[in-house]
Amino acid sequence: MNIYYVPKIDHLAGIQCYCTDYEGICGFIKQNDTSFRVSEIIDDSFLIDLSPVQNDTHKFPLYILDKRNIDSNHALFEIKRELGIRLKILGIKDSKAITKQYASSEQTGNIRREAKTRHTLMVLKGFSRKPLRKAHLGGNEFTITVNNTKSSDISDFVPQIRNIANFYGLQRFGSKRLITHLVGREIVKRNFKKAIELLLSHTSEYDSPRTREIREKSRDPKNYPQILKQLPKGMDIEYEVMSALANGREPVAALRSIPIVIRRLFVQAYQAYIFNNCLSVAILDGEDISACKEGDLCFEMEGQLIFGKIRKYDSHKDLTSDVVPAVRLSGYTFQPNKGRFEVITRRLMQEETITEKDFYIKEMEELSAPGGFRQVPLWCKDFSYMNSLTLHFKLPKGSYATTLLRELMKPEDPIRSGF
Repeated sequence: MNIYYVPKIDHLAGIQCYCTDYEGICGFIKQNDTSFRVSEIIDDSFLIDLSPVQNDTHKFPLYILDKRNIDSNHALFEIKRELGIRLKILGIKDSKAITKQYASSEQTGNIRREAKTRHTLMVLKGFSRKPLRKAHLGGNEFTITVNNTKSSDISDFVPQIRNIANFYGLQRFGSKRLITHLVGREIVKRNFKKAIELLLSHTSEYDSPRTREIREKSRDPKNYPQILKQLPKGMDIEYEVMSALANGREPVAALRSIPIVIRRLFVQAYQAYIFNNCLSVAILDGEDISACKEGDLCFEMEGQLIFGKIRKYDSHKDLTSDVVPAVRLSGYTFQPNKGRFEVITRRLMQEETITEKDFYIKEMEELSAPGGFRQVPLWCKDFSYMNSLTLHFKLPKGSYATTLLRELMKPEDPIRSGF
């Protein structure tokens, strides 16, 4: 186990190892816009209670939102700009996929039975009693084709799926430009000016020559007026921050020019980075992450993909219980105990020179992060495949299909392989 070369970009996201000794089939994903599909799974009770018409008890429109070639956050901006509809979604889906997710609105007017934007299609499903909440999301269902593989027989891989750790995927950190957690680290440490410098000027090996030139010029604020005239549409966040700075705003105010849903991702990505490192350390130390040990925190399962009550594992009482090991995430509610993962997390926080209190950010309280809990194993369900190497499986909310795919493919360069 862990004998395969781990790409540098994985290390930058805190993923220091593999969890399986499967050789890997290489290949590519997301080579066309139909090869990576994801659909949300939400609570049946929420869907059953929908009304076909809006009334005093069923006020909130629920839409099925299909999108392609755009990430979820930018899809919401596009819908608001083109249709004047404010939507709330449950999960963030990246741009390199065809996705089907649910979206609700608290607007009682401007109801559309069907509406399109450049990258999205909205279809009204019905009206609900309450707005959609994250508690209603059970997980995601994936259908993914892997192309140009060395083999289409993956029967030796399937039994090892249970050993895969629930790492956050590269998307959480910015994919080819792994910057999100670095910005989050500086925010947690109150280095707001440094956070902005990273956001504007950090470069990666995957930058185009034009993008690299822009970012290098961004290191000098004197260049901002000229750069603002040249920024491509894809650098919309950089545009907002740079405009704020050029107009004399302080770093905190400049960061606040970024939409809140994106701004929160910075600190959450930093928590994810610490989590990934925690699981990596545990695996490299020989820990079995698929089963609970005395002292661990664990989730009680309430359904195939639903993690319920969290408590301490009791080896005498839980011999037949359906429980899953859990990690307490770094955050201002973090409480160290003697569990193996909390001990590692505490040590990592010390190495990062932060404490749990640092995640309560008085300067930007809206970015404060309490922590919470996350399951240790990936918890993949209903896995199947066809010999053309089209995979079908389900994951709980917050888990990444690419975490499973990196173990299956063992790509030399994840970005060029489609991750």
